[in-house]
Amino acid sequence: MSELKRILHVEDDPSIRAVARVALEAVGGFEVLSCANGQEALDQVLGFAPDFILLDVMMPGMDGPQTLERLRELIDIDEVPVVFMTAKVQPGEVAQYRNLGARDVIIKPFDPMQLAAQVRQIWSQRHG
Repeated sequence: MSELKRILHVEDDPSIRAVARVALEAVGGFEVLSCANGQEALDQVLGFAPDFILLDVMMPGMDGPQTLERLRELIDIDEVPVVFMTAKVQPGEVAQYRNLGARDVIIKPFDPMQLAAQVRQIWSQRHG
């Protein structure tokens, strides 16, 4: 079983990016690569080789679902869980994100003290 160490976080809002990074690094002990947009994530994903990807849904340019489609061409999303982060959480939308291949959805605003635990829980559902 692989271990969860490296997280790629894609988020266009700098303050959310900063909070998530501290939450995952300081609280969770993870190595985090923060990307400001989908294209940056696509450019970095192979070099960083993340174990887990947190992907904002609403981003200018390439949104989360479009980024996921492109990521799927580069990595095996069955092995590297992709989780959307969004404030929009109608049940139909969550189902739609899962159909796209997302493992789960984390609701924003998230609790920085709980984010690492949420990530670990999603990871353990698959790798536990």
